Amino acid sequence: QVQLAESGGGMVQAGGSLRLSCAASGIMSSINIMAWYRQAPGKQRESVATITSGGSTNYADSVKGRFTISRDNAKNTVYLQMNSLKSEDTAVYYCNLKTFPRRMDYWGRGTLVTVSS
Repeated sequence: QVQLAESGGGMVQAGGSLRLSCAASGIMSSINIMAWYRQAPGKQRESVATITSGGSTNYADSVKGRFTISRDNAKNTVYLQMNSLKSEDTAVYYCNLKTFPRRMDYWGRGTLVTVSS
């Protein structure tokens, strides 16, 4: 059973930075996509950034140029460096892992990021 554990959330002032980490444990396919999603109060969960096992990345328009997703395959860990944070970035951030070819979908419990203006 794969488990995802996020860390690095907290409170920061607008314009500041935070780095989130998500460590995956358990047996998993080497072909996978790791991603960060977020859910703000009263809003639907949305994709923030994704990274394939080959290193290809994709970002939501709202975070392009400010957030950077990266991964360490040897450690089964994905990171999200968040710079120039805005109050609208306040949300619970969730780590997600999708495996291939056997399609499985795993979620972490989430970590709260609060940006004060």
